[in-house]
Amino acid sequence: MNRSQPLVTIFYAVVVGWFQFIAPFASYGQDSDGSSSVTKANIENVVLITLDGLRSEEVFTGADKRLISKDCGVKNVEACTTQFWREESIDRRRILMPFLWDRIENRGGWIAGNPDVDSSVRVTNGLFFSYPGYNEILSGFPDPWVNSNDKRYNKNITVLEWLHQQEGFQGRIGAYSSWDVFPFIINDQRSKIPVNAGWMPLTVGSPEKIEAANFIASQLFHEFEGVRYDSITTLGAIEELKSKKPRVLFVSLGETDDWAHSGRYDLYLLTAQQNDRFLAELWTTTQSIEQYRDKTLFIVTTDHGRGDGREGWKNHSILLTGSERIWIAAWGVPLKSTGIDRGGKFTQSQVAATVASALGYDFKSSNPKIATPLPVIQEAILKP
Repeated sequence: MNRSQPLVTIFYAVVVGWFQFIAPFASYGQDSDGSSSVTKANIENVVLITLDGLRSEEVFTGADKRLISKDCGVKNVEACTTQFWREESIDRRRILMPFLWDRIENRGGWIAGNPDVDSSVRVTNGLFFSYPGYNEILSGFPDPWVNSNDKRYNKNITVLEWLHQQEGFQGRIGAYSSWDVFPFIINDQRSKIPVNAGWMPLTVGSPEKIEAANFIASQLFHEFEGVRYDSITTLGAIEELKSKKPRVLFVSLGETDDWAHSGRYDLYLLTAQQNDRFLAELWTTTQSIEQYRDKTLFIVTTDHGRGDGREGWKNHSILLTGSERIWIAAWGVPLKSTGIDRGGKFTQSQVAATVASALGYDFKSSNPKIATPLPVIQEAILKP
């Protein structure tokens, strides 16, 4: 049974409106001190965010007009076209993800993976679905043992777990995910990192907000049993930032992938746009807290690409070309590289070491299979 567009709209109006999640787009033009960028790299925190299965095609060129059709699950073609279609691809991507593109174009951010300018970010696990992708993102290398989405505890040590073992990081790592497999991917039993995932109740933060969010989550129809609505995941992550102030926060949002699998291109676009608002809200929250202001690196990426065409876009696999193509963005502190990458060749496996190196640590020293960091952080002497 598919959820109707009115129910989706009501749900987001209640949850997003209730907690004032709609980002203040008028403030995109200025950072916390009113300037367009900070002047000195001083990274003390990292927020790593994944948007499950969001294609590079939409990130770089916005909505695909071929897919705005009844055949692709769009309930109101005219409304979807009005909301997301523009003749120029630059305008389309700005409409779809205005906050992300403001960071890249105006605030010293960086993004890679646009094939139109010969930039590539490739998944190297050869499987092109979620658990292998998230293992590669967090562990820094592909592993043939990770060959399904089954709830098996990951034998690999993620960068989150490794940092959790370092001085000053114990109890300072947080993880919030819409997908309920993440306690196994991060191996919460071994790592001792609390992972709030799927339809778990929220437990950290303002009692009034947490109680209300948990009530709403328990009463709403669950369109996807294993995937919580991203607005609730984002609320939990924001409350974590405010209350526990982790030095590393991992946030994984999942609805884009599930609406694509459901063949609803309109809701795939809608959730991508809403996820952009959640990025803005997470960023705004960090800039309102002294610990994070101008000292926090944001990294945003995805676990896999998708196929192309009226049927291919719904899925991802070794049989669908494009499933291996992803994208990575970063912003928040002065970066070695800025703007839209041209000609770079990167891999998903480079994310993990980048998180550690931003904080002054050499994750690769723990395992030679781990890929090197992305060349976007100012060089520094790293702690093994």
